[in-house]
Amino acid sequence: MTTQPAPRSIASFDPVVGVFVAQGSRPTGLLDVDPYSLSPFQRALLVTDGTVTKFLEAYAYESIRIDRLSQDSLLLNVDHQWLAAAAGGSVIHRQVALIGERTDNLYAYAESIIVAERLNDFMQEGVEAAPGGLGKILLDSEIESRRECLWWGTEKLDALPQNISDQCSGEFLTRTYRVIADQAPLMLITERFPLEGNRDQ
Repeated sequence: MTTQPAPRSIASFDPVVGVFVAQGSRPTGLLDVDPYSLSPFQRALLVTDGTVTKFLEAYAYESIRIDRLSQDSLLLNVDHQWLAAAAGGSVIHRQVALIGERTDNLYAYAESIIVAERLNDFMQEGVEAAPGGLGKILLDSEIESRRECLWWGTEKLDALPQNISDQCSGEFLTRTYRVIADQAPLMLITERFPLEGNRDQ
């Protein structure tokens, strides 16, 4: 008679293991949280590898608009490890909010640093002119790219754009990843999901 192995505890399974490659290098403001304590929706947000806007639209069953909060061209003061970019290089710093068209809910607050010289003409035009998400700009550009998830955690932010602080407490589930094309990082993206608004009801 064969004996069946004891079932593994659900709580011992960690769906983010192996997904984030630089968790040990995360910013000091990011705090640990047990993935088991998150809702299924929050865990899916952490590991999704597609366009976050489309994922949110499918979940919330409403159109999501991208409100561009700011976009500035800057010069790097120091070498940037995760963008493999040297000090003095030109980057674009961009902040957007993902808002429900029907409900006006804040679904995400995203911040990006983009290496300007690595964008092709189509992407450059999209970043400059279109308020849409970077995921769609990347898809429409038809370049081959991949995402590399770096770190995640929860954080409490006090200094926020007015549009964001009006809609949330400043507590977020946060993940950071970079987009790589032609063996070079194009952009570093940090996505923040309001903790109080993204739990299953």
